[in-house]
Amino acid sequence: MGAYSFDIVSEIDLQEADNAVNQALKEIRTRYDFKGSKSSLELLRDDKKICIIADDDLKLRNVQDILKTRMAARGISLKALKFETPEKAFEGTLKQEVLLIVGLTQEAAKAITKRIKDGHRDAQPAIQGDKIRVSSKSKDALQAVIAGLRAEPPESAIQFTNFKS
Repeated sequence: MGAYSFDIVSEIDLQEADNAVNQALKEIRTRYDFKGSKSSLELLRDDKKICIIADDDLKLRNVQDILKTRMAARGISLKALKFETPEKAFEGTLKQEVLLIVGLTQEAAKAITKRIKDGHRDAQPAIQGDKIRVSSKSKDALQAVIAGLRAEPPESAIQFTNFKS
């Protein structure tokens, strides 16, 4: 019997993020409370961030809510979004950057690895760059690891990929 493995990653489908931003923009343009507003959203793919422009605090919160709703509907975890502090921009507007968190930080990877080692003796996690490879001789052990992480998700947005037997 061979070894089984899978990877724990933190990825964002940029096409889905783009779709979510476009849907959010469409909603902003058609909503009555945004009539005449300068509010907008833009996905900066290369920088892995979204730029929000809003007229005031209320509009900013509304744009954030619309964005979060659209991202969640597209299967993107809100844990993968890091909202930076808003700053003043042109003509009295507010600008806020939303970072798209891609890849596990070393800190997050260490925390997840420790949880797996503490709770699942027959599964071996190994940090490989910005992902974790979990291997075991038992498929059941790997399924238990996944079930445990789904029951109590870590701070980071995670996905399970690359299942091998």
